[in-house]
Amino acid sequence: MKFIKSIIPLILAVVVTFALHTTWGTLPPFGKLLSPFHGFWVNAEKASSEEVNEEILTIPGLQKPVKVIYDEMAIPHIFAENDHDLYLAQGYVTAKDRLWQMEFQTHFAGGRISEIVGDKGLASDQFQRRMGSVYGAEQSFEGMKEDPQAKIALEAYADGINAYISSLSERDLPLEYKLLNYKPEPWTPIKSALFLKNMSFVLASGTDDLKMTNILRQYGREVAEDLFPNYPFEESPIIPTGSPIDFKPVPIPAAPKDFMGLGSAMTTPEKDPNIGSNNWAVSGNKTVSGMPILANDPHLTLSLPSIWYQVQLVAPGVNVYGSTMPGTPNVITGFNKNIAWGVTNVGSDVLDWYQVKFKDASKREYWHDGKWKKTKLRIETFKIKGKKDFVDTVFFTHHGPVVYLSHEKAFKSNIPVGHALRWIAHEKSQELTTFYKLNRAKNYADYTDALRFYSAPAQNFVFASNEGDIALWVNGKFPLKSKLQGKYLMDGTDAAADWKGFIPQAHNPHVKNPVRGFVSSANQFSTDPSYPYYLGWQYAPSERGRRINERLTAMQKVTIDSLRGLQNDNYNIRARKLLPLLLAKVKGNEKALAELKNWNLQNGPESIAATIFETWVLTLQSFLWDDEFDADVKVPMNRPAVDRTIHLIEYESAARWWDDVKTKGKKETMQDILTSSFKASLDTLVKHHGPMGPEWAWHKHKQTGVRHLIPGMDALSRLHIPVGGGGTMVNATTTKTGPSWRFIVELSKTGNPKAFGIYPGGQSGNPGSSHYDDLIDTWAKGELKPLLYLDNPNQSSNRIRKKLTLSK
Repeated sequence: MKFIKSIIPLILAVVVTFALHTTWGTLPPFGKLLSPFHGFWVNAEKASSEEVNEEILTIPGLQKPVKVIYDEMAIPHIFAENDHDLYLAQGYVTAKDRLWQMEFQTHFAGGRISEIVGDKGLASDQFQRRMGSVYGAEQSFEGMKEDPQAKIALEAYADGINAYISSLSERDLPLEYKLLNYKPEPWTPIKSALFLKNMSFVLASGTDDLKMTNILRQYGREVAEDLFPNYPFEESPIIPTGSPIDFKPVPIPAAPKDFMGLGSAMTTPEKDPNIGSNNWAVSGNKTVSGMPILANDPHLTLSLPSIWYQVQLVAPGVNVYGSTMPGTPNVITGFNKNIAWGVTNVGSDVLDWYQVKFKDASKREYWHDGKWKKTKLRIETFKIKGKKDFVDTVFFTHHGPVVYLSHEKAFKSNIPVGHALRWIAHEKSQELTTFYKLNRAKNYADYTDALRFYSAPAQNFVFASNEGDIALWVNGKFPLKSKLQGKYLMDGTDAAADWKGFIPQAHNPHVKNPVRGFVSSANQFSTDPSYPYYLGWQYAPSERGRRINERLTAMQKVTIDSLRGLQNDNYNIRARKLLPLLLAKVKGNEKALAELKNWNLQNGPESIAATIFETWVLTLQSFLWDDEFDADVKVPMNRPAVDRTIHLIEYESAARWWDDVKTKGKKETMQDILTSSFKASLDTLVKHHGPMGPEWAWHKHKQTGVRHLIPGMDALSRLHIPVGGGGTMVNATTTKTGPSWRFIVELSKTGNPKAFGIYPGGQSGNPGSSHYDDLIDTWAKGELKPLLYLDNPNQSSNRIRKKLTLSK
């Protein structure tokens, strides 16, 4: 008995030791994770001091020494003697700060998450590859390599990343590798192409063809076109109405015959509709300084580590500052001594689906243009952590991949089965050349030359120069199609439905030095209906663009600070139109109605009225449209937009849509739907927040957060951020999306530009660093940080904190 008692602690110790050092499924060995020598403890970093630290590192592959100056925000300013060393150093310092993020995002883009998390990631991986993510990256990579300068940048950038990876011991690995129990692999240049291609998945993969076809089949073309019009009732397009065109249009292809495609009955969550952006440039005749000022704030999913990474790149022929995305060389949005540029998403229709007719079950042939044609097969092998490899076969027609066969279940509800995908993201492209040239551009001619190489995702490139020019190009590679071609699913057997080439790049919508003194974009329609080519029928709601143009038209004596105020504008232009219509027809809770009547229409953080209004709009949309267009009606469909609802309230009070067809023996009126939706919205708020009071504040209801890339990792996230705004405001901050990088630049003829910027996060991807999320509070307050633009590595500044010499 005594022996047994003495041996039990030993057995328990052995069991615990075994458990702590054993991998359980996809979980890491907890002993290893908790180890004071190798675990997460070693990822803690000391806060930086005001003393300037100097360090020398040997980096293989360099041709000459490189100087890296770090400022108080831990932003690297890289000084090199040639392009090769510049991009090698950029790869090295970016990996030093963001290695896990870079690799995780390219694993996701390449359909390789199951290698990290096991079979629960397989469906997502399969979707990515079947949509052609790797195939598209391969095509882009071939295009990039055709430019010798881009090839040098890609290869040197990869060498820099690998130099950092090879310097790491197991204890030095970023925290997320320890949490997920895997190690980094060597970086290859195609990963940068894959990262850039993933931006097309984020920004140019929206597709409503299937849902619109379901509506077409259910209600007919007249209803589909009436409820989903091809131009908004109110709009202020990117290219000002009446702007002359400076080209002779090429002939428009004839429209294919009408086609009633097959529908679908599957529903799943889809992409966030709030991803968008703002940019504008104001001419010197409207500014205090007499020089142009440019502003940009791309709206993306708010995440930690931050989407963007600030850097200054200096070498012979280039001195550029701005933000890039970890995983790709150059600066994507920024400025140099002579110009500034920024981007917003276009959102044009560059993705179409073609219903495929296979010859037989082998799917080796398909019918097109009156004959059987051979399919091509692509074999995709998935390595799954803890499981055997999974092999998948993807069939390609001349249009592109058949993403899901007719008997399969699609990963997302807007993806049709039995259809081939034609998508601009599958084309050979040279986006890297565009950014390489923009980084070095000196004037408008250089800017337009750089844009010639850009394909996807299409962006509104805003521009300003110290020569006084401002401009905006709606730029990308746009298919040449007949009007509305691709609004619905198309017949894959009909050659007339194929894309017929591309709109000439010089014919893309553009404007230079307009009389109104500014250019701007906010993802709204690119042009008015007079533009000769078809770009798409559906863009972001018009409110942000209208508000920006309204404010910029009225503004005089513009400064950086006044444009900072515009970036943070919380005015609800939708409420200005809709709220009086609602209040005139609804009676009910007097306290809530009084709050709305006294509202200043600002979606400020503490506003209770903003919470009531935004909740009411969502509830009204549901009450009005879900009986006919909800997933419960057997096939997924779009709801008509709020713009269409407003028009219905104004002009169609007796429309059939006001009746709830699910209620038996009663016919609802507009008054019934407006009143019941108001009451239901208040009931919802009481249920979630208690009686009307401070807990109904807009920021408490909206719950903006900057979340870690690993879902559910709240400990590494910043939640409950007290910020106002909303999806249709200029300050488009929602629960999960918002301004991911705000910057403003004022050009100068004689000195360096004045620039300010901020993003919701920090330079470091290490949660143990003081620079992991140190900029979030400043961002939430709507403030900007001055950006340090250096001319040489020996320049003195009290903002410099570290000097790093990279030697060969």
